[in-house]
Amino acid sequence: TADVWTSWNGGSVSITMVISLQPVEATDDAFWDQFWADTATSVQDVFALVPAAEIRAVREESPSNLATLCYKAVEKLVQGAESGCHTEKERQIVLNCCRLLTRILPYIFEDPDWRGFFWSTVPGAGRGGGDEDDENARPLAESLLLAVADLLFCPDFTVQSHRRSTVDTAEDIHSIDSCEYIWEAGVGFAHSPQPNYIHDLNRTELLKLLLTCFSEAMYLPPSSDSSNTNPWVQFFCSTENRHALPLFTSLLNVVCAYDPVGYGIPYNHLLFSDYREPLVEEAAQVLIVTLDYDSSTSSSPTVDGTTTGTAMDDVDPPGPDNLFVNYLSRIHREEDFQFILKGVARLLSNPLVQTYLPNSAKKIQFHQELLVLFWKLCDFNKKFLFFVLKSSDVLDILVPILYFLNDARADQSRVGLMHIGVFILLLLSGERNFGVRLNKPYSVRVPMDIPVFTGTHADLLIIVFHKIITSGHQRLQPLFDCLLTIVVNVSPYLKSLSMVAANKLLHLLEAFSTTWFLFSAVQNHHLVFFLLEVFNNIIQYQFDGNSNLVYAVIRKRNVFHQLANLPTDSQAIQKGLQRKKKTPEPISRTNSQDGVSMEGSRPAAPAEPGTLKTSLVATPGIDKLTEKSQVSEDGTMRSLEPESSQPPPEGNLPSALSDGEPWSGEASHPRRDRRRLSSASSSGQWTPTPEWVVSWKSKLPLQTIMRLLQVLVPQVEKICIDKGLTDESEILKFLQHGTLVGLLPVPHPILIRKYQANSGTAMWFRTYMWGVIYLRNVDPPIWYDTDVKLFEIQRV
Repeated sequence: TADVWTSWNGGSVSITMVISLQPVEATDDAFWDQFWADTATSVQDVFALVPAAEIRAVREESPSNLATLCYKAVEKLVQGAESGCHTEKERQIVLNCCRLLTRILPYIFEDPDWRGFFWSTVPGAGRGGGDEDDENARPLAESLLLAVADLLFCPDFTVQSHRRSTVDTAEDIHSIDSCEYIWEAGVGFAHSPQPNYIHDLNRTELLKLLLTCFSEAMYLPPSSDSSNTNPWVQFFCSTENRHALPLFTSLLNVVCAYDPVGYGIPYNHLLFSDYREPLVEEAAQVLIVTLDYDSSTSSSPTVDGTTTGTAMDDVDPPGPDNLFVNYLSRIHREEDFQFILKGVARLLSNPLVQTYLPNSAKKIQFHQELLVLFWKLCDFNKKFLFFVLKSSDVLDILVPILYFLNDARADQSRVGLMHIGVFILLLLSGERNFGVRLNKPYSVRVPMDIPVFTGTHADLLIIVFHKIITSGHQRLQPLFDCLLTIVVNVSPYLKSLSMVAANKLLHLLEAFSTTWFLFSAVQNHHLVFFLLEVFNNIIQYQFDGNSNLVYAVIRKRNVFHQLANLPTDSQAIQKGLQRKKKTPEPISRTNSQDGVSMEGSRPAAPAEPGTLKTSLVATPGIDKLTEKSQVSEDGTMRSLEPESSQPPPEGNLPSALSDGEPWSGEASHPRRDRRRLSSASSSGQWTPTPEWVVSWKSKLPLQTIMRLLQVLVPQVEKICIDKGLTDESEILKFLQHGTLVGLLPVPHPILIRKYQANSGTAMWFRTYMWGVIYLRNVDPPIWYDTDVKLFEIQRV
């Protein structure tokens, strides 16, 4: 046989020629060993030397040889795991097999005929290792996953050996307790091992292979059927994997303990190559994929607060079969929560760290994976969520998220980042504590392209949301409901809005209550309902500190009068729609007093032309994303049954929207178009009717605001006339000391719309997460140019 390595090292024989000659017996070790001979290669070499076309050619023309190659490569990994990789030669073989499988697996997954191959059994590979019956044989996938798990805790290869001297017999890989070899101190483990960059590199290569095994999910089209569990993840996170607990802990601790800045020495990252960062990225990606679990279909894995014992007990818990989800949901010690929250906040804040020396601090790139991880933590572990909200530490998560949202608002390639940031804030806003925490003054000055203001974190949130709505791109329109729902949820707790934020809220109301906007799509009036609810909550529950908002409402009183007198006849509706044709801008930006942006900030930039992005499935409408809860007088919440809550005024949300079904990503208003069809006329185009306008206009909650105007406007006008005032400070002083006790209608109950897990968002997270992983793995480009089905790859 020709020497394969001559081709790999610049010779003339290609892998295809060698492998396609004729079927080669699996027993011909001399032939197969050439593929992992101990020549030092890198994963990049393997990708360059084994072109996609050749792998596909072998798959079509010489399937038995491809099957044997995969089987032999797995066999080598199993042997390495059995022996413990004591020699340099064995380690080299393991790494070469690892790289070869990382290269080949995506081409196995892209072909439906091959997809089951790794789940078939190989003769003679018994589960017990001995020569047992073939019924007991393990599928190749299981052997591969167990070998990788063993290799990740292999002394002197991926972990420090605990042996004192080399004279001792090498540690038996089957007798070691891998919980003593956890990679980093943190949750459930106090000892921080000596950093070893060779171990980090080896772990990174094995995790890359693991991620590639899990990536079969990329080759299946999105479906709302959540029973589609990933068999690779399912097996790896099951009790069959004896390293599940130490590996879960190692991944979590490696991510949360990472400090990219490096001992605070400026420019440190330029002097020392950071071997930890690739490992941390890989660990974060493997972690979020193992946690891809649809919590809406199962009894929630969160505990009720009654567990005792160690960080994570080894007792079989009632909970999901996925042990990683299980362990995550059962972390409960305060010091563990503190370690995780501090770590995630430190990493999320890293891109915001503005030092006086440009480029002196290393900027991490894996903030999207961190946001998915934070989401999973809050979704699966309610104790963690409550811990986050217990102190103002939650603001260390909020500020980076607002920074990312503001920075990405004009960039079409970052729509997914916008969504996950908003989803996290929606989840947090369902808890009263979040609204309360927002009252903390905002003093950090992260350079953001927003108007300068003095105020609280609530002001920051409102100003950034206003910026997204008025100057984001068209594809963000489906998020407007979510953004305003967040503001509604926190509004009853906001003690004192700044004048800048108050004006922003009124500018939004002004924009959303123009006749052309209200009449141009079937759900647009919902935005006006949300904003009125915000004003009502603040006036009824936080009147005392909010003179700025009350003043802004009085100044813009004509907007409320126009809404109360909205015309409903056909002629007026048509006239309103005509106006739209003249004003194509989604929202008028006039009289939004933007003022000067913060010093040092750069305007949000659109994506560079040609930037790759992955398509996303549509997200469910806000009525599917949330359920309403009513806050009782003692502060407890009770869930409102969907029947008792008011149905959407138009009564018929289309079924097409409810499952969050995929859309190609081309339509600029997928949700709007779809809803427009839902109340379509015979021509197929939705048209507003007088009955439709009356149906929701009669429900506009204007009573509180109208009463406020009725009482305060004459008093304010009288002050102005009496004192010849044009200065607003006097009027604000009057409003600060005024009271409306006994003059307003009876306060309405506070309604909170809490996020609820559903299969639509589970599918959205899956496509988003794999899209991020696809785009971030460019060196080597593991999945590039393979036939992925979960999303489309598009250029901006």
